[in-house]
Amino acid sequence: MTMSGTRERRAKVAGSLLVLSLALAGCLKTEELPVEPRITLKSVAQVTDTVLVTIGFTDGDGDIGLSDSDVQPPYDTSSVYYHNLFYDPEELVNGVWTPVDLPYYYRVKVITPSGQNKALDGELKTAFARSFFPLPPLVAGDTVRFRIRLVDRALHTSNELTTEAIVLN
Repeated sequence: MTMSGTRERRAKVAGSLLVLSLALAGCLKTEELPVEPRITLKSVAQVTDTVLVTIGFTDGDGDIGLSDSDVQPPYDTSSVYYHNLFYDPEELVNGVWTPVDLPYYYRVKVITPSGQNKALDGELKTAFARSFFPLPPLVAGDTVRFRIRLVDRALHTSNELTTEAIVLN
């Protein structure tokens, strides 16, 4: 065999290995996420008279959010599942966290991705303007925190997280 024949054979083998490795890489499974949403606290900040809360979320089957047409049970207005993002405030009273009867509940719109992989990984940002904290019971100088949870369309509830203490401006 000649030197150029050996180089040709090596080039073919190397090319075949490259094609094979690319084909196998395409078959690798993507990260498996649980079907229940998971949330993490990314940030809490006060800017003038607004509290900004950012949470991260993942969902393995991508069924986060409700459309405007989702009004039949279990998503009807009389159901707890009419909303899917829940902020339950608590106030620090004499050193004890006490629930405030001013829940902030939201309907996150459908954000299901198109394509075969439906897994979601993203952020939700919520802004609470001072007008969201009616007087009374919460006033400037009060210390509050939020317990937060997210529910997907299959009614899987995320873990619950609690923000750090926020002293209202």
